Amino acid sequence: MSDTLLRALTRDAGIQITAAVTTGLVERARQIHSAAPTATAALGRTLTATAMMGSQLKAEGGSVTVQVKGNGPLGAIVCVGEADGYVRGYLQEPSCDLPLRADGKLDVGGGVGRGYLMVIKDIGLKDPVTGTVALVNGEIAEDLTRYFAESEQIPSACALGVLIDTDRTVRCAGGYLVQLMPGVKEADIDRLEGNLAKIEPVTAMLDKGWTLEQIVERVLDGFVVDFLQQDEIGYRCACSRQKVERALISMGKKELLKMAGEQEKSEVTCQFCDKIYTFGSDELRALVAQAEQ
Repeated sequence: MSDTLLRALTRDAGIQITAAVTTGLVERARQIHSAAPTATAALGRTLTATAMMGSQLKAEGGSVTVQVKGNGPLGAIVCVGEADGYVRGYLQEPSCDLPLRADGKLDVGGGVGRGYLMVIKDIGLKDPVTGTVALVNGEIAEDLTRYFAESEQIPSACALGVLIDTDRTVRCAGGYLVQLMPGVKEADIDRLEGNLAKIEPVTAMLDKGWTLEQIVERVLDGFVVDFLQQDEIGYRCACSRQKVERALISMGKKELLKMAGEQEKSEVTCQFCDKIYTFGSDELRALVAQAEQ
């Protein structure tokens, strides 16, 4: 199954859902960052959530940045999603791996630790819209549920999963985000909560070959579901030499001249895709002249 994102709505109740399978893009991120299993799971869950949140943006060309900053050994996680569902991301310590929890699952919460989750939405306004909440447990899904409840006042349920194979590659990854719209009836909320209490983990369903439609129908069992759209998503970095040049110019004349004087060639690595951009000392001095114009 290729990486896809599906949006649906209940016809007979005020419930909307976004679901995604992200196996390919999470594996791509693992390869780029040479991530260990715990790090892959943490980054993969955040990438999946960011893809779903990005797809909900109304503004064309908009973007959402999800930052998870805890005091655990994984360090900070940063993911950026575009309105078309494509994402990119990195974490500070991709080599971090922890022993499995007592229940046999990867210890993402232990890797993240205590801290906060921040969401920054660029939707074409003068300033980005920002919301911050304390982490619930560092497992990402519950943390995002708190974010939607506290920062956006949208009752939500989020499920995220990354299943790592014996060779440390990503066997499957995905998730879903269920949100209640204003005016939803208590009986419908109770039915939804009953469904969520019985449902298998998202990776268990994906590993059995379930489609996104089947997963959505299972989450919304008993409701009439209208499938709205299904789109292809993936991992995509937006870096370019021009953007790196602008970043270097923003460092200031003094720092650029220092770099130019210390070595004949300087390398700048993109955090999202690990692409290396090389600048000779003459090129750095040219950037100084450009900044002074």
